[in-house]
Amino acid sequence: MTKLTASYSLILVGLLISYLPQMVRIITRGTSEGISPYFILLGTTSATSGFANILLLEQSRHDVACCKELETFQCIAGVLGIAQLGVQWICFSFIFALFLVFFRYSTSNVPEEELGGEAPRWQTALMVASLTLLHGLAVIIVTSILVYVGSPGLNMWAQSLGLMAAILAGIQYFPQIWTTYRLKHVGSLSIPMMCIQTPGGFLFAGSLFARLGWAGWSSWGIFLLTATMQGILLGLAINYEVQARRDNAAANETDENGRPKSPHLTPNHLFANGLDDDIPGRYSGHPETYADNTEQLARIIDRQDADARAERQPLLQPGGIGIGNTDPKTHNTARR
Repeated sequence: MTKLTASYSLILVGLLISYLPQMVRIITRGTSEGISPYFILLGTTSATSGFANILLLEQSRHDVACCKELETFQCIAGVLGIAQLGVQWICFSFIFALFLVFFRYSTSNVPEEELGGEAPRWQTALMVASLTLLHGLAVIIVTSILVYVGSPGLNMWAQSLGLMAAILAGIQYFPQIWTTYRLKHVGSLSIPMMCIQTPGGFLFAGSLFARLGWAGWSSWGIFLLTATMQGILLGLAINYEVQARRDNAAANETDENGRPKSPHLTPNHLFANGLDDDIPGRYSGHPETYADNTEQLARIIDRQDADARAERQPLLQPGGIGIGNTDPKTHNTARR
């Protein structure tokens, strides 16, 4: 019993710590950019259903009832499994609140170029908040009625909540996986949180299975499914984060002359002719000094020719006399 209690306590502390990186990342960045609003909606409602499920299971009700006859330490040890789901619900609800506070990109503390996609509309944030609160209120009302009347359908309601939690948990990562894949970067999603929670989810599912057995499938099954989906998201996030760091490192590389050494990177701005704004313009002297090889020199000359064809200021046109008259006849007469 002591070893089992110690393992439950360790998991409880680890669960609490695992959510802290996500909370800190949203607060420090000042935005929930990169986090899908539907991931928040499904995750919060799933956590609510899961917490209500374990509270209503017969084994959990028995553990709580035994607290009247047990000492404080023994009572706490008996309800640690319930506390684990309670902590998860509290933490995810706090992340839900942070999402609503920081859903606008305009209040972020990160450079604009690091923000991907468009910020969720206020209507979306309002919808997420409304559905989450309505779901929680419905669970409380139905549960209270069944407990008050002593309905034999309480166990069926508990199993229904567990099934609902499992379904919501199973699909909650799909919108987040899609969002991360579309943005091609992590945003405010916390990789350290997922690194802790993914293996911890499998461990948590095992601890609930040891406590509830096959009869508690609706409780431990949630975490088994969630850990699997979170592992997929973690792999995707790590891949994009490593790729972003490689690109940043390549962009900061310089050659022996101190010039940026990143020809493989996509140019910042491409003109219609496919030339980027890092190539010297038409009147750059000695274009060969900007080129490392003949191919780059040819691109510079092409850029200069393109600039000359696009020039609309007479002073700068070939043979221009520096006056504002653009009439070719007058221009030719003035030259004669």
